[in-house]
Amino acid sequence: MAKKETDGEGLDIPNRIKALPVKRTGPIVAGVIVALLAAMLIQGLVTNPRLDWPTVWKYLFNENVLEGIAYTLILTAISMIVAIILSVILAIMRKSINPVLRGVSWFFIWFFRGTPVYTQLVFWGLFAVLIPKLSLGIPFTSIEFWSIDSETVITAFNAAWIGLALNEAAYLSEIVRAGLEAVDPGQTEAAKALGMKRSLIMRRIILPQAMRIIIPPTGNETIGMLKTTSLVLAVPFTLELQFATNAIANRIYKPIPLLIVACIWYLLITSILMVIQSRLEKHFGKGFDARPVGSRGKQPPLPGKTEGEPKDDVTKLNDATFSGLTA
Repeated sequence: MAKKETDGEGLDIPNRIKALPVKRTGPIVAGVIVALLAAMLIQGLVTNPRLDWPTVWKYLFNENVLEGIAYTLILTAISMIVAIILSVILAIMRKSINPVLRGVSWFFIWFFRGTPVYTQLVFWGLFAVLIPKLSLGIPFTSIEFWSIDSETVITAFNAAWIGLALNEAAYLSEIVRAGLEAVDPGQTEAAKALGMKRSLIMRRIILPQAMRIIIPPTGNETIGMLKTTSLVLAVPFTLELQFATNAIANRIYKPIPLLIVACIWYLLITSILMVIQSRLEKHFGKGFDARPVGSRGKQPPLPGKTEGEPKDDVTKLNDATFSGLTA
């Protein structure tokens, strides 16, 4: 089979220089040291009897642990969906021409970013104490059309995801705002020139382009939310993964193996979320990343290429051929 041609191979070039790669001993030595330390760490984790690996495997698929995983995923999903919706609304309010909308958005972000999430969850756990009854009526009067006890609506589960979602929305709104402001203002001006409404411009022009910038930090926030669910004990909500493993550890007096169980499941779920994030980044990054031409880009070589020129020269992506025109 013929040898695969590379750029310049097979050409009769006189006095060709046979250049040898520069030997770099530093990276090689560093790689050997890092590999040795990693092997020592793995060997210590496997052989340390205090980690009690048999107990880890015994409770890895325990029914209480699996139930905790389910509630952790549900809390993460609901909190992030609500937070994303609120963050878009808050980001649009921050860019509104109405000063009241801008002020309310700024206050929301200032308050929820300025207080710890654990403290907020404690307040949501005490919501029924602070506000015993929810009612609907005429403001600033005693007239009520409908009322219900707060304990019926704000259960431990609802308090948990509401507290997480409101806190996360404050952070995501700044991410969304940064993505919106990164879009060229000329896009909005061109859309207005076509007679498009502001809502349509935001939905069809601005947001799709801003997603390329919004997705990476939003993925990080989702992974952070997965781990933040361990704080809902403050509500208290006692069915998520961290509390489930702690309950088993307190019962059998073996906290370390159950902490390892929680770590394994958190790492597994986080790895899956990272893969999903990577796929979303590639999807919304279409049209922005430079792609090679030629065989690697699954496109024919550009006109004007000579026999010895690279077929995948990314720097010549902007070459243009003018046919039928004279200058």
